[in-house]
Amino acid sequence: MHPVESARILVVDDDLAVRDALRALVGGWGFAVSTAASGSSALEAASRDHPDIVILDLVMPGMDGITVCQRLREWSRVPIVVLSARGEEPQKVAALEAGADDYVTKPFGPGELRARIRATLRREQSRREEASVITAGHLVVDLAARHVLVGGNEVHLTRAEYELLRVLITNPDRVLTHAFLLRSVLGPAYEDALESLRTYIKQLRRKIEPDPARPRLIVNELGVGYRFVPDA
Repeated sequence: MHPVESARILVVDDDLAVRDALRALVGGWGFAVSTAASGSSALEAASRDHPDIVILDLVMPGMDGITVCQRLREWSRVPIVVLSARGEEPQKVAALEAGADDYVTKPFGPGELRARIRATLRREQSRREEASVITAGHLVVDLAARHVLVGGNEVHLTRAEYELLRVLITNPDRVLTHAFLLRSVLGPAYEDALESLRTYIKQLRRKIEPDPARPRLIVNELGVGYRFVPDA
């Protein structure tokens, strides 16, 4: 994750004037800002650009903000701050239960929004730092530095291989479906690319398993997906 001062922020709102205003405001605080005009384009941007935080409107045509939260939470833990004119308690509860981290009601003060963004980013940074180094037998993964060690030796992984390992190792002993892994690594448009996933798994096993022909770390759950076994 980027330092708080240089975080990448994705602004999602169907109103062009709001997107432009938020881009200027948030960008003026030093953040790198990108925008999306719909729920579907927000999901694509999140999977492609890996933002550090998402600022999300609730009321949008097509896919609304609640659904965007739910879809994002199927494969991503990116912090979500809802920014909406709907300030009723049921709407706030629905957004938070769908996976949002915070809720700011329009109209808002720029100081409040900046403080909420920074607080959310600091919490996420602390969470990641606390679990930044994961050890599973001979395998050590430093998530902050993106380093992978096998038996004390650094191993080079491609971007897709690393993202696949990251998702697996941060969900230990949990069966992750083929679609979940493909959404997490390649994005929602590739959740049916099963042959690609099998290729990535094969390549990853070759690099991290003591015996790739008899994998113990990345276990196949026949017809469903894969499971990472940290105590193998």
